[in-house]
Amino acid sequence: MNHKYVALFLMAFSSVLSANTLKVATFNVSMESTNYNALGVAPSAKVLQQVLSNGENQQVKNIAEIIQRVNPDILLLNEFDYIADQSVGIDNFIKHYLNVSQGGQKAVDYGYVYTNTVNTGEPTNFDLDNNGKKEQYGGDAYGYGLYPGQYGMVVLSKYPIQQANTRTFQTFKWQDMPDAQQPISPATAPNKEDKPWYSEKEWKAFRLSSKSHWDIPVNVNGEIVHILAMHPTPPNFDGAEDRNGTRNHDEIRLMADYLTPERGDYIYDDAGEQVSLKEKDRFVLVGDFNAADIGDKHRPDVIEQLTESPLVNNSLIPTSAGGAEASSEAFSNRFTAYWGARADYVLPSQYGFDVKDAGVFWPTKDSDLFRLVKDRQASSDHRMVWVSLAIK
Repeated sequence: MNHKYVALFLMAFSSVLSANTLKVATFNVSMESTNYNALGVAPSAKVLQQVLSNGENQQVKNIAEIIQRVNPDILLLNEFDYIADQSVGIDNFIKHYLNVSQGGQKAVDYGYVYTNTVNTGEPTNFDLDNNGKKEQYGGDAYGYGLYPGQYGMVVLSKYPIQQANTRTFQTFKWQDMPDAQQPISPATAPNKEDKPWYSEKEWKAFRLSSKSHWDIPVNVNGEIVHILAMHPTPPNFDGAEDRNGTRNHDEIRLMADYLTPERGDYIYDDAGEQVSLKEKDRFVLVGDFNAADIGDKHRPDVIEQLTESPLVNNSLIPTSAGGAEASSEAFSNRFTAYWGARADYVLPSQYGFDVKDAGVFWPTKDSDLFRLVKDRQASSDHRMVWVSLAIK
């Protein structure tokens, strides 16, 4: 056999394989202002802007090194403060951190970026947390935040993003979801009836998404992949009314209904268009969903809206040796956060993909890379989750 032709064949096969293989990841990077208290600056998106103005912050350098080591083709960053001027925001993160070798790794570049406004810190004129004060921010914002844009989201891609065809659902009203789980304030005295947590006026105005829900179409070698990104509120930090728990459920339901053609006819985007995915659309769900699938933090029938959907492929659960080592629980190898839960997800559609590999970046304590995750200050309290897909 002519080894020259064998080599050429293998090179050609490898090229075709890489062209049709897609690695998608999500990473809650904790890059919001209160994470940098040592700077002594009041919380605002300008704090992150300062951090990104050069490449000197070690925590961010570690985050960049993790990204370089995993090297995803498409990446959602959760908790990256929204900065309207991308030149001093996400562009500087790419320029000063990702485009610079970290820990001896090859620099990476993302030629396509999508970011937009979110509900966290978006002020209202209501007392949404019912503490007797209208404070605009914090618990009275549309999504909990101390300033507009806190805990924002960014999508980075090596493939072209169809910017004109993106859909956002930041302003979708919770009341417009059929059979919404409206929070109820339990009666606090005998002979008094339970009543809705939110007043009628608040309920009519209240937005479902605590940050935003995005549909970002990416052109991967001629095939459109819908990146469905979200970051639902944690189902805690409330009371017996369970307003965050019910909201988390319905935020996840919104995306489950959106990807199911016969269930999404009530959904409208921020342009007022009634929209949902079609039957043969490829998609990948990504984000910190704040919804454990097993263990004491699991809430029944929440994440299952996605993981048990016949349209979603949850067959290969990302795992890590570091997560297994971090807890005695038998299922801890699937944890994606140091506090012990599978909170972050990359879930592809059944249609159009074969799942090839998956993982959580969580090195063991005896690894040289443990320095990147040894505590919350090393990088983040979450780990990067990735899935490799073959487009078919």
